[in-house]
Amino acid sequence: MSTERPQPILVIEDQALNRKVVRILLQSSGYQVIEAINATEALAALEETVPVLILMDIALPGTSGEELTRQIKTNPDWDSIPIIALTAAVMSGDRERFIKAGCDDYISKPIDTQALLERVAHHLKGNVT
Repeated sequence: MSTERPQPILVIEDQALNRKVVRILLQSSGYQVIEAINATEALAALEETVPVLILMDIALPGTSGEELTRQIKTNPDWDSIPIIALTAAVMSGDRERFIKAGCDDYISKPIDTQALLERVAHHLKGNVT
């Protein structure tokens, strides 16, 4: 029996259905899920718990996911947390724009659940909490 605590992942997503799908997927894979629906909630959550990974909706109300990513990456306590952008934006140049903002990866919506789990595992490989 493992006594390890589940690795926390911060999911920043304003759409309830998307949060639910991601939450169920991650929890069934053994992760702890912390949820935020906007930048204010996300920053408060980061003050409470430093996650091993962030899933970032780019189209957030108020402060965009791109701007929030920039804010997170300027904080030395958080700058090494991998951030995976989740977005329906799939135009040419979008991926590069998200990477330039500080995201480490990109997954388009609708979310391919298998691809999401593979990307999360890839970014957490070797990450011990």
